[in-house]
Amino acid sequence: MKNLYVTFGLFFFLFGCKNSVIEQPKNLIDEDKMVAILYDYSIFDAVRNQNMTTSLSAYNPNTYIYKKYKIDSLQFAQSNRYYSTNISKYKKMYKKVAERLENYKNQLNNSSKIETKIVK
Repeated sequence: MKNLYVTFGLFFFLFGCKNSVIEQPKNLIDEDKMVAILYDYSIFDAVRNQNMTTSLSAYNPNTYIYKKYKIDSLQFAQSNRYYSTNISKYKKMYKKVAERLENYKNQLNNSSKIETKIVK
């Protein structure tokens, strides 16, 4: 009986550790659009975490994003799953999101500096 467990364990180890490639969905969201979607989700998440009482926090992010990018939840889930199986590509996508967030932060900082100068 013990040999049976070892045999099954070895079988699953050898065949379970292979890289399983997920087939590309037919309605895959292109990479640039996916970066924009992830960026918008990051903005919504930041607003929600800050407990801001803006009109943006009243929106359901999913409804807003699906309507804005003309996608549905299944298309997003399949595309996100597909991209997440390629870690290097997914990491590059999130790096682009982080760069966009940093640029947006810098724009906000610059505009607040200009407003401060105007007030003085």
